[in-house]
Amino acid sequence: MLDAASWAGRLGGDTFLAQTYHRSYAHFPRVADTAGLFSWDDLNRIIATQRLEPPRLRLSVDGEMVPLHRYAIPTTNRRAVTWSRIQPSDFHAQLRDGASLVLDAVEKIHPAVGTAAEGLERFLGTSVQANVYASWTEREGFGRHWDDHDVVVVQLHGSKRWRLWGTTREAPTFRDVESPEEPEGEPMADLVLSPGDVLYLPRGWWHSVTADQGTESLHLTFGMVPHTGADLMLWVVDQLRASLALRRDIPRFGSLGEQSDFIDAVRREVAEMMTDPRLVERWAESIDTTDLGHAIPSLPYVDGLPARREVMVKLITPRGHLTPKPAEGTVTLSAAGTAWDFADSAAPALGTLLTNRPTTLGELADSAGLEIKKVAELVSVLIDGHAVAVVGTAL
Repeated sequence: MLDAASWAGRLGGDTFLAQTYHRSYAHFPRVADTAGLFSWDDLNRIIATQRLEPPRLRLSVDGEMVPLHRYAIPTTNRRAVTWSRIQPSDFHAQLRDGASLVLDAVEKIHPAVGTAAEGLERFLGTSVQANVYASWTEREGFGRHWDDHDVVVVQLHGSKRWRLWGTTREAPTFRDVESPEEPEGEPMADLVLSPGDVLYLPRGWWHSVTADQGTESLHLTFGMVPHTGADLMLWVVDQLRASLALRRDIPRFGSLGEQSDFIDAVRREVAEMMTDPRLVERWAESIDTTDLGHAIPSLPYVDGLPARREVMVKLITPRGHLTPKPAEGTVTLSAAGTAWDFADSAAPALGTLLTNRPTTLGELADSAGLEIKKVAELVSVLIDGHAVAVVGTAL
């Protein structure tokens, strides 16, 4: 299972974070056990059972999206609901002729990929989306391009050739003032990924990808949401909304002296906050504990949990924090934008939840030496706060 510890082990742990992350590409041959992660059968089942429209499911060739009508037909039921139905023969023909298949956000509909994405999120401290890519020919699906986010690629089946050119503009962003120029010359790396290989690629690195090894290719790409200095400044402004200097009206029609005084007051507030040496740590804790995670209902329990040991629950926010307060005899769980204070006797149960592994109420009760009724009440509070969900009803 690709949980946080497993990802850390495969990518190099603290060494990866300190020397490679955001800096340079890295190829890790045969480090991933892909058994049970995602298969051709999984892809067939999802396409057959889900109503997927572009861009969620799309075909691309030579950097252009294939029009939907070339491989699907509109289908309408008796209630006048219309969706696009894949025509397998036309679908196959497009793929055979060089189109690549992309399925976005597969972590939302495939549990094993969802667990892997969650584990990578815990390791890297940022939201992760997983896409599936499938190709059959040496024809490029997307052309040479760069992404505005870092990626971790896991080769599942067959082989895929990756040619890498590095960056032509340092740290390009989605909303940027200029676009990176096309790279010149030969690629700085020419890699062929085989099943179990993992590739890390920072944002902004130009790359072209082909299935030119004589076999069909299936791989997962985990994309990480970037956090830039601009994001930090937006967070700083949010923290300063309590400041009078930032609440005052801009003196648009005031004198130059009034406008200068206004700017000076704002500058002082921002400068004072920016002198905090732990500012990045405060920001990181804030984005971790306010992330809403993955919304999961807890049916059929709409009015609290029954005190039953078999009911299985899970924390659905991968980056919650637990803060002991010994002087007060309490512990604070911060997750999903809310903070709860519990007696410190609940700390072992809360710590178990923070692993993000599914666990039963009975296991939580045993870990903390609490009555099952007390644990059910505690978890019900967290369910109401959208931080925990029932993932096994045991009915």
